[in-house]
Amino acid sequence: MVKLLLFLLIFATATIFSHAGSSIISPTEIKSFEPKTVQSCSYTVIIKTSCSSKSYTRDKISLAFGDAYGNEVYIKRLDDPYSRTFESCSTDTFQISGPCTYDICYQYLLRSGSDGWKPESVKIYGQNIRTVTFFYNTFIPDGVWFGFNQCRRGSGSAVV
Repeated sequence: MVKLLLFLLIFATATIFSHAGSSIISPTEIKSFEPKTVQSCSYTVIIKTSCSSKSYTRDKISLAFGDAYGNEVYIKRLDDPYSRTFESCSTDTFQISGPCTYDICYQYLLRSGSDGWKPESVKIYGQNIRTVTFFYNTFIPDGVWFGFNQCRRGSGSAVV
């Protein structure tokens, strides 16, 4: 019984001192709540497949690009085996939405599969950014991000 009273006394004292000097805030209600959203921008990506590439590829193609401030656009899968994308000597145009960026200074491709694929170039343009073209003209290795980083401040990208 004495132990129980001692415990209650210590607990009450600790509770009183823990609230000393702090103000108690009561909850209030608001009429509505709108979460902060990241502004979305539109980009056009034009990928030209080299004439020395295989006639077509069934490989999965991913794309990432961004600016020197860590703003990044990532597309998990650009290819569509049913629409004949990335055929030899072809140009494919993609309309992409993603986080707004400053001028694009890095761009990477990821190829997964066994067919192989050789892009000639990747051109990116959008509102309020300079058009940029990255020239590949080489086969993309399988399973690794492969591309260019021309950022002067260094990139906050996850793929670099």
